[in-house]
Parts: sequence; structure tokens; C-alpha cells
Amino acid sequence: MNKIKNICFAALIGSLMVTGCNDDFVNTQPLDQVSETAVWSDAGLTEAFVSEIYAGVGNGGFDEEMLASYTDEAIFTHPGRDITTITESRSNPAAPGRTNTPIQFANLYLRIRAANLALENLQTPKFNDPTLVDRLKGEALFLRAYYHHQVVRYYGGAVIVDRVYKLGEETYMAKRNTMEECINFIVKDAEEAAKLLEGKNMVAGRASKAAALALKSRMLLYAASDLYDANTAKAKSSVMAAYAHPELLAIVGGSRTERWQKAKDAAKAVLDLPGYGYKLDLTAPESKEQGTTNYMNVALARNGGERELLFARYFINSKQENGGRQGLYNGPNGYNNWAGNTPIQHLIDDYEMMDGTKFNWSNPAQASAPYDNRDPRFYSTFLVEGSPWKVRPSNAAKALDPLNQIQTGSYEVIRGGKKEIHFGLDTRKSSIEDWNGSYTGYYMRKFTDPNPAIVDQNTWQQVPWPFFRYTEALLNYVEACIELGQDEEAKTWLNKVRFRAGMPAVTETGDALRQRYRNERRVEMVFEEQRYHDARRWMIAPTTLARKANGITIFGALKQGKEVSIYRYDPTSYNYSYSVFEIDPGKENRAWNDKMYWLPIHRDEMNRNTELVQNPGY
Repeated sequence: MNKIKNICFAALIGSLMVTGCNDDFVNTQPLDQVSETAVWSDAGLTEAFVSEIYAGVGNGGFDEEMLASYTDEAIFTHPGRDITTITESRSNPAAPGRTNTPIQFANLYLRIRAANLALENLQTPKFNDPTLVDRLKGEALFLRAYYHHQVVRYYGGAVIVDRVYKLGEETYMAKRNTMEECINFIVKDAEEAAKLLEGKNMVAGRASKAAALALKSRMLLYAASDLYDANTAKAKSSVMAAYAHPELLAIVGGSRTERWQKAKDAAKAVLDLPGYGYKLDLTAPESKEQGTTNYMNVALARNGGERELLFARYFINSKQENGGRQGLYNGPNGYNNWAGNTPIQHLIDDYEMMDGTKFNWSNPAQASAPYDNRDPRFYSTFLVEGSPWKVRPSNAAKALDPLNQIQTGSYEVIRGGKKEIHFGLDTRKSSIEDWNGSYTGYYMRKFTDPNPAIVDQNTWQQVPWPFFRYTEALLNYVEACIELGQDEEAKTWLNKVRFRAGMPAVTETGDALRQRYRNERRVEMVFEEQRYHDARRWMIAPTTLARKANGITIFGALKQGKEVSIYRYDPTSYNYSYSVFEIDPGKENRAWNDKMYWLPIHRDEMNRNTELVQNPGY
């Protein structure tokens, strides 16, 4: 995090110089290292040590390979990155995001150890600042809970590590704890962190009471969900039913209704916190334009949208970190960007019409203008054919696209008195770049700063990554209410989100309400690393994540009597046709196998700790 002090992690936790020699030369203190005694005797160094533990969160979801591309949200454009080892259900897949080391098994436990070191040494602090001690203990507890929760939601029941292992112990082997034990441990740490952090004035990017309660809310929601309930998981999956250790992956006893009630109460505790949430007090839908603006404010965390953030990773453009390069990673090749994670048609189609009805390709009016009159969030989430965007690079701005519109199709133009085909500047046949283009016909707009002064190709932006935001807790509350049969309460809160977005109220009940809620969560939380976990915990992955990736083919035929020499999006001059196509087979060959509900524990970890039990199917 940009506010972490620049003190080397290795220097703080290692390099303990122990010697029995009295020679002054041998006892000379190294100038590039700090002793353990010095770290825990100095308030500033202790704070720096705890600050460094945050580095394990990485860039959040802003790495080049986003978790979205493991789901029915997006596809990763560039081959050879191991991303298909999960989408194709291979036997020993790579952890999601080759560059996303914060969710890899060994890295998570490295940070858990650091949190335990802090907690152990803060039990008997060697400096006199009780307020700081409590704050640092709260942060360390939150981080220990957060990293355990990452292990649990990717790998299942974890080895709970709540102490520092020492050299010379009899054994370092340890068994995995049950899912129930893990949930209880994470919740307990989160609760204790919330108490220690209450009333503390935390700078942006650090843990807080709100962050701790949000973590508790998420974990208890998961605990009540289908995948985490042994009986339900077994009934829905033969792989889960055949597994000899169901307690490692799900809760095997107790009342599921009670778990939903705990999830509801935990979410409500977040909702009751003062000062958070953005425009959630409306009694009617915003206008279409304001709904689009509201969602952009939420995504960019500005103009009031920053009140959504409960725990986030911040970036500054003066420190050139990968997390500030979302425009480059995902932007159109017609702007010399890389088009890395591009939305697929399944996601596009799940955005409702402005009146709340489903989009339908069988409807001639909708099929002929598929980007008109959609949920206002659509326009601040995607770049589609004709979307206004930034000024093109200097070699193309006037000659090829004076209006700065996204071009993702092919079109007829008249040049030299002859009809020719112009391939869009943002396609894989672009005259600007004929590589790095989207295979789907779409680009991600969400999380990209629209400021024209930020040239995505070579400028770092300052949009934060939302690990936890207020609306997630709100949606958690809605889901728990639905599962408890409290439909009216659920609709009251769900419609707060829809009104902010400019969408009409939901009126359904029962399972129909559940399905509307799930789609609302899909749309509202898109690209925020929710879908991967939601589709799994609802156990709908076989019919959602397994779908073949798809895209759109667009062709613009000139209307009779019309002549256009420089292409522009113009329905008065063109008849546009839109055709959905499957990208697979060949590029990803997406499939689903129920073993994919959990990632495998890496073979190296299994070899290090012979007490570990592997997940089913691997």
C-alpha cells in the first residue's frame, strides 16, 4: 500500500545476529538490517512491521490477469499464461492469476506468520503507547483473519496457524482444520479486531472496524451457502458426495437457518455503521444519466462514491505500480492498449433493459439495437460499438476517428468512388494495431479513469481496488433475508441499490426474487472478484462458469444513397447487424468438473506437510 513505510520485510523479521564472540569487528552491526530486538523496542519500527503485512494483499484485483477471466464475466486475450488450466478443468491448475500471488497457498501463510509474529510481540510491548499497541494488534488480527479467509475460500478447510513456529520443534506437520473450525476462527479474529479498532482514526488503506465487520459478514454468508453446507453440497455434487473428508470443505452439522440468521445479523452490523454508503436513501429510481454517473462514482471511488470503501488498496501515479495500469491492461488496442480481460456476451446479455425486463435476442427491436435502453450501469461498465471514449493516439485521431468512438465491427465505406470494408480500429484487424485486440467485441470500462489527460498506454491512474465495500454487505443482508423467507425486507434493501443505478423496483417473491437478486449481485459487483466465489458457493457453476466464452460480430452496411468515407457510428447512415458467436472450441475450450469447486493444494505443499489431505478430484 502506498502509505506503508519503506522498510524491508526481510530486514525486519530476519537477520538476527547471534554470536558468542566478543571481537568488536565480528559484533559490528550491519547497516542494511535491523535486529529483532530493535524492531519490537521501537514504536515506529513495530508499526512498519505491521504495515508491511499489508503487502500480501498485492494489487487486489488489478493484476494483468483478473479473476473475472476465470468466470462468465470475461476472457483473457493473451495465450500461454496458464489461465486455461482452470477454465478447461485441468487436473492440476495454476492458482488464479499467474501474477496474482496473494491467493497462492505459500504466500498466504507467509503473511499469516508475520501477523502471528506481530501479535506475539505485542502481547508484552517494549514501548509505552497503549493506543498504538491496541491499533496494531487490531490490524494484525484483521490481517491474520483476512489471509486465512483467502485460504478457505479458494482451498477449503485450512491449517489454522495462530502461533509462531520456532526452530527445533518436534514436528512441523499439521492437519487441516474443519471448515467449521476455520469459519469460527476467522469470525473470532474479525470480532476482536473490530473491538480493538473501534474509535481509531485509521488512514485510508488500513484495516478498520468497518473492514473487520465486513470480513465477518462475508465469511458468515459463505458459511450459510450451498457449497459450505455438507448435506446440500453432497446432494448437488457426486464429487462432494464421494469425498471421504466432507468436514474439510463444508459444515457437517447444526442448523442452516441459524447460519443464515448469523449472516443477516453480521451484514446488518455493517449497514448500521455511520458514514458509509453512497446514495442509498432514494425512494425512486434516478434518471438514466444520473444512474450511469452514480455507478461510475462508485467504481472510481470519487464524488461521494469513496464512502462505499470499507477496505481498499490505493495507488498514486507518482509510484508506478501495476495496480494503476488497468487502462493499459484492458483498454482497446486502437489506443495502443493490451485488451487483456474482455467481457463476454453472456455477461452483456444479463444486463436488464431500462424497464427491468430481460434482454432478449429474439426481440427484433432489441436485437437490432442491443446497446440501447439498457441498465444505466451498462454504460459505465463496458466500451461497446459506438461508445464515446478518449482522444485517439496522434497518428489516428483526425484521419481515422475524429469523433473518438469505439469501433469493434467492420463497415462499408466509400473511398475513391468504390465501396470498401473498413475494419474497426479496436478489432484484431485494426490499422493502428492488428494484435492485442478483443476476441469478444467488447472492452472493460469499469475501473478505468475517463479523464482524457490520463493516456492509458503510458500513464498510471489512481483508482483504488475495493476489497470490501458497503454494497457487498448490503447484498449479503438481502441474500440472508431471502433465504430466511423475509422477502419484503430483502426487496426494501435490494431496491436501494437499483434506485441508485436508475433501475425500477423488484417486486417478485420466493425463488423468482432469489434469481433477480443473484443477477443484481452479478451486475452490481461485476469485475470485483465476487462472481468466481458466488457461482461456486451457490453451486451454479456447471451452468454458468462452464458456458463457452462468446462474443459479438458487428457489420455496418451502408443504407441506400448514403456515402461515408471516414467511418463513424451512425445508425442514420448504416444498417447494423449483430451476430453472437462462440469463441470455443479452440481458444479456451471451457468446461466444468465438480473438482473445480476447490483448488488443489500444490504438490510441493503436500510434500512438505504429509498430514495434509488433498481436495477431491486431484
